[in-house]
Amino acid sequence: MSNQTFFTVHGTIYLVFALALFFLPTQIWPMYGLEINDKYANFLSQHTSIFLGGLAAVSLFLRKVSDKDAVGQLLKALIVTNLLGAVITIYAGIVGIFVGFGWSDPAFFLILTILSSLQLKRHNI
Repeated sequence: MSNQTFFTVHGTIYLVFALALFFLPTQIWPMYGLEINDKYANFLSQHTSIFLGGLAAVSLFLRKVSDKDAVGQLLKALIVTNLLGAVITIYAGIVGIFVGFGWSDPAFFLILTILSSLQLKRHNI
């Protein structure tokens, strides 16, 4: 897949989650076994959207970058980010914070880590 397509897909995925956690936290989090029961928990969900939206913006705004070194560094940053997401959400599953649909978060982050790694390898960056 071209880098532009990869970064568009990656950014769109993060954008969808950012918007969902900002506008629909009380509908989204219970699927993961979490409860939004006050204004502070609601704000933390919206606060998380800052980072998810930021990752979306980086992927989408830089999708047309063609400099091999820049693309390589961007893919490495996405690998680290997604791997960190996988580790944290696996931990949440192990300690029982994430239940129900919570298994999907580690799978999501691991898939994006693998896809980012394959993209890096495929383009010999």
